[in-house]
Amino acid sequence: MNKIALITGASSGFGKAAAEKFAANGYNIIITGRREHLLLDLQKELTANYGIEVLSLVFDVRDREASTSKIAQLPKNWQQIDVLLNNAGLALGKDYFDEANLDDWDTMLDTNVKGLLYVSKAVLPFMIARNQGHIINLGSVAAMDVYEKGNVYCASKAAVDTISKAMRTDLLRHRIKVTAIHPGAADTEFSIVRFKGDAATAQKTYEGYQPLTANDVAEVIYYCASLPAHVCVNELVITCTAQANGFYTFKG
Repeated sequence: MNKIALITGASSGFGKAAAEKFAANGYNIIITGRREHLLLDLQKELTANYGIEVLSLVFDVRDREASTSKIAQLPKNWQQIDVLLNNAGLALGKDYFDEANLDDWDTMLDTNVKGLLYVSKAVLPFMIARNQGHIINLGSVAAMDVYEKGNVYCASKAAVDTISKAMRTDLLRHRIKVTAIHPGAADTEFSIVRFKGDAATAQKTYEGYQPLTANDVAEVIYYCASLPAHVCVNELVITCTAQANGFYTFKG
């Protein structure tokens, strides 16, 4: 029987690459996101390329009722979730604290923090019933180092780090693993979203060095999920070789 992975924010970036990686290794996949057409395209691709089963759930993780009900209503054969990848997240704007947009702050906190909480809480009853499971939370190097104009994005990812530690402690009695993965600069939709569609500004983020790719991060995610049952990578920071942390990047 195939294992099952549920991946939020699977329509692009790390989520899509992770879905492909897990599918290539025989997992059946539950993919979630807001953009139904992209989810359906990915569903067709995964089933055609890997011969696995895929279930698409269209909802916004910021919506507590939708997140809870969509997962609670999973068919019985899809409830045996082995891996939950809390990938849905974003940065919006890069502004000084006093000049930042309050709507951007709300969106980041509602997605990066509350969305992760809602989905995790909805999935946990299935894992607890089996006394096993693995939750992988996508954080960021921004959780470790607060940089100028990062303010609430950094805070949201620091919250992901702290929540992961809390989950790991509270879920020990249920034998559920919790891993926090903190990527550095990666060339995905991230910067285009952050700069609200300004592709030229977004591309400047990666000039002068080779950033991570979505596939690089997916490899690390799958590695953590593929370890023996008694082994858990608690937290892991991954950067490209040109980046030391959230502050220092060598552009040569």
